[in-house]
Amino acid sequence: MSKFPARLNAPAQTFSGLTTDLYEVTMACGYWKAGMSDHEAAFHVTFRENPFDGEFTVACGLATVIDFLRTFHFDETEIHYLASQRGNDGKPLFDSSVLNHLRDLRLTCDVDAVPEGTLVFPNEPMMRVCGPISQCQLLETALLNILNFQSLIATKAARVCLAAENDVVIEFGLRRAQGVDGGLSAARAAFIGGCAGTSNLQAGQQYGIPVSGTQAHSWIMFFEKESEAFQIYAKALPNNCVFLVDTYDSINGLRRAIKVAKQLQKDGHEMIGVRLDSGDRAWLSIETRRMLDKAGFPNAKIVCSGDLDEFTIAEMKQRGAKIDIWGVGTRLTTGQPDAALDGVYKLGAVRASHEQWQYRIKLSGELAKTSCPGLLQVRRFHQPDQRFIADAIYEIDHVVSEPCVIVDLGNEKHTEIPARTEYSDLLVPIFRYGELIYRVPGIEASRAYARKQLRRAPPAILRLNRPRAYKVGLERSLHELRSTLIVHAKEQRD
Repeated sequence: MSKFPARLNAPAQTFSGLTTDLYEVTMACGYWKAGMSDHEAAFHVTFRENPFDGEFTVACGLATVIDFLRTFHFDETEIHYLASQRGNDGKPLFDSSVLNHLRDLRLTCDVDAVPEGTLVFPNEPMMRVCGPISQCQLLETALLNILNFQSLIATKAARVCLAAENDVVIEFGLRRAQGVDGGLSAARAAFIGGCAGTSNLQAGQQYGIPVSGTQAHSWIMFFEKESEAFQIYAKALPNNCVFLVDTYDSINGLRRAIKVAKQLQKDGHEMIGVRLDSGDRAWLSIETRRMLDKAGFPNAKIVCSGDLDEFTIAEMKQRGAKIDIWGVGTRLTTGQPDAALDGVYKLGAVRASHEQWQYRIKLSGELAKTSCPGLLQVRRFHQPDQRFIADAIYEIDHVVSEPCVIVDLGNEKHTEIPARTEYSDLLVPIFRYGELIYRVPGIEASRAYARKQLRRAPPAILRLNRPRAYKVGLERSLHELRSTLIVHAKEQRD
């Protein structure tokens, strides 16, 4: 156990050189001791399966990664902590030369990545990191932590918003998030994925996300009468009245809310609406809409909350629910039912200073899980209206031929993309030699970009039920290179 106390008051988004696993530092130590810490490496962040049994993933977390990389270093407190670590012989794990190396280390890597909001698919690189091997190794854990979680939540939010069609969706999940920092990251990712706001004030303050919220059941229960609770709230915050009507009986609660809303009107204010949190909310919303309209409140919104996800929303929409705003909490903020995106960080090539890249490959009993060698890029082919057709993963040192032939990683089926088909390369430069060269878009711009990407995707891949897989494969020369290296690696293993 360390003698150093945890920094209990650290901000939720605190990063440091120690935002990593121990084995990343031991490997960096090994490279340093072997005189290879300046040898270059190329790593890629990829994932193997889309989450939620879907057929797309929304890339998210790049801006957070940039914040981490811009200040990446080990401060004296962290160096002191590393100096306190011991091996199994009781002696220091890291000697002074290694600690001095880490103390002086500053990022000199090149980083390329897909912009936030980009739709990405299994086995495609979301990010490429090239630079000194010890630096690349030290970055692995933080990059995966950030990109895996935020991409998971952004994807869940996109699915929820697709199910809600044109209705407003608000992220409500802080109380059940995986820690304060998880709630903050989830609110950010959910907004980029399509949510219109959050209940999380810290996320609102830090990221500029619109915040929303009025009252909970405890407010209603505090007072002897439900009508009294509505009346006192209306006097306290007359410009923020969404009345929670289901504490005792939704229909009677609605009648009381309407009565208070009429008094609000006389005082020069308008009720925003009412919230349904339990019961048969599809039926209740229909009855609520009828009663609100009859009472002269056609513009009052009906908010629905309580254990919602994309499937419950789609089912309620199918039943004709009259919901204007969906407050989605636990199942969105925690990424239910998937615990994580299965992102990985794989080595594609290495080289000594000023020498040629040497390819590297990891084998697997499953061909689809065998890694891809080289420095990779993704080329997205699209129609003139920008609708996606297919993606080709290619090695940047090879020219992509026309027509382009892509090979499916699973069944090795070949698909030919006609010559002169329009395309875009997805990974864009972010850092060059450790310097940020990318203009980081605001969160609203990233959200808008995600929405544009969803509009350009084939509708069949967005379906909740039986979605169709999007066509992704290796460009033929990369497939041939990979096949050759697989044979060579097996020979070396034998």
